[in-house]
Amino acid sequence: MKLVSLLSGGIDSPVASYLMLKQGVELVCVHFHHQTPDKLGVENKVVQLCQQLATFAKHPIKLYLIPFKDVQFALIKAIPATHRMVVYRRFMLRIAEKILEKEGAEGFVTGDNLGQVASQTLDNITVIYQATKQRMLTPLLGADKVDTVKESKKIGTYDISILPYEDCCSFLIAQHPVTHARLADVEKMEATVPNPEEMITHAVENAKIMVFPGAR
Repeated sequence: MKLVSLLSGGIDSPVASYLMLKQGVELVCVHFHHQTPDKLGVENKVVQLCQQLATFAKHPIKLYLIPFKDVQFALIKAIPATHRMVVYRRFMLRIAEKILEKEGAEGFVTGDNLGQVASQTLDNITVIYQATKQRMLTPLLGADKVDTVKESKKIGTYDISILPYEDCCSFLIAQHPVTHARLADVEKMEATVPNPEEMITHAVENAKIMVFPGAR
């Protein structure tokens, strides 16, 4: 089985990816970056995470590094700050879905943990996931953060995950983002975004692709 892992660079998504690797899954990792002055630092961090995950992999791990800056600025112009985090993640899913189809994968893996942050309330997760019809695997959805941190230390991703980096999802959002998003409201906002398919295609076409040999 091949799955697409949405690798954020934080603690949770590498652990979720590891849990899938333990099942013998072939992973394609997708990371979105904002092309900040520290772009290379962020890229190196994600590369280190993939290198460490590959030590548990039966198959090579392919990484897509997606430039998200142009998409993000277009969304900032059209979407209220309260809803940007939700819409960012919906567009990330749409972009990642193109990669899933290209790679012949069967679903997504995320490090989502229910209620841990604003984007992961039940209402918001539901609205975010409705951006795709693909399967969503969430092995950490009900996990205790303490247990996830313990697992990340055990597999050697913790020290990499805590390195500083700029998270795309927190860029120019409201101090108090929406926690109970409604699909109808979000879709109405997204309808004002110009040329969404063109932006999505452009992001995929400009991805940087790297491959890390599996070690098992």
